Amino acid sequence: MLPLTHVLLLSAVLFSIAMFGIFMNRRNVIILLMAIELMLLAVNMNFVAFSKYSGDMAGQVFVFFILTVAAAESAIGLAILVVLFRTMRSIDVRDLDQLRG
Repeated sequence: MLPLTHVLLLSAVLFSIAMFGIFMNRRNVIILLMAIELMLLAVNMNFVAFSKYSGDMAGQVFVFFILTVAAAESAIGLAILVVLFRTMRSIDVRDLDQLRG
C-alpha cells in the first residue's frame, strides 16, 4: 500500500507537467487537449487517494462524473479540431481567430 504522500506527489508532478504543456505550447490544439486531460487525471488521482485514505466512497463516485465530462470535452474538442483542419488546413491555435462568423 502506497502512502498518501507518494500518491499526492505523483499527482502534483502530473499536474505540473500538464500546466507546463499548456503554457509552453500554445500552438498545437492536440497537445493542449492532452494537457487538459492530464490535468483531469491528476485531479482524479487526488480524489481517489483521499477517498481511499478517508474511507469515504464519495471521492471515487465523483471521479466517474469527472471522467464523463472529460470524455465529452475530448469529443467536442476533437470535433472542433476536425472543423479547424477542414477549414484552415492546419491545427494551429492562432488560426482559430479566422473562424469568426
